[in-house]
Amino acid sequence: MPPEPLTDRQQEVLEFIQSHHRKHGVSPSLREIQAHFGLASPFGVKRHVDALTAKGALHRLDGKARGLLPAGQAQRAALIDIPLYGTIPAGLPVDAEQQPDGYVAVDTRALGVRPNAKLFALRVRGDSMIEANIVPDDVVFLTPREPRPRDIVAALIDGESTLKRFLVQRGRAFLRAENPHYPDLMPAAELIIQGVMVGLLRTVKS
Repeated sequence: MPPEPLTDRQQEVLEFIQSHHRKHGVSPSLREIQAHFGLASPFGVKRHVDALTAKGALHRLDGKARGLLPAGQAQRAALIDIPLYGTIPAGLPVDAEQQPDGYVAVDTRALGVRPNAKLFALRVRGDSMIEANIVPDDVVFLTPREPRPRDIVAALIDGESTLKRFLVQRGRAFLRAENPHYPDLMPAAELIIQGVMVGLLRTVKS
């Protein structure tokens, strides 16, 4: 049976979602669709989106706020090769010309980031973040951006690299482990945030 044809407005909504996805790497929210078309209520947008999904023109990614994918794009995982630079806290390269140890192929949708996001990966060494469910040999994915309080970050503190929780108290930034056996780290001279954690890969050993 051929697919049910779209109404003019459904076609317009689909084309807007496709355009937004091409430009930004993610689909628009329902509120963004509502604002674009000047609709008074988000329920009208939801009806169009539900109809497009029922007709097979859109697919939904479960649990994603921007989980609408135009048909065809839904079949292509947004796989990118993320460079893996050794271990943390043993060290994080700061030389842009340094070659990675290898690459890890990851679907950026699973990380909740845009396909063109700048990412790098590090393998975890040590148990200082164990209460954040980050254990030795995990691979963490990070993106270089300004941290927010309570972000987990890869940081260079007084010349040494580490993976810790970023906190600010009385206007002073410091790092905290997720293990009570480790003390807070207060920079004596320098604290450089090299990346904010956006995801994690764990290999289950048999």
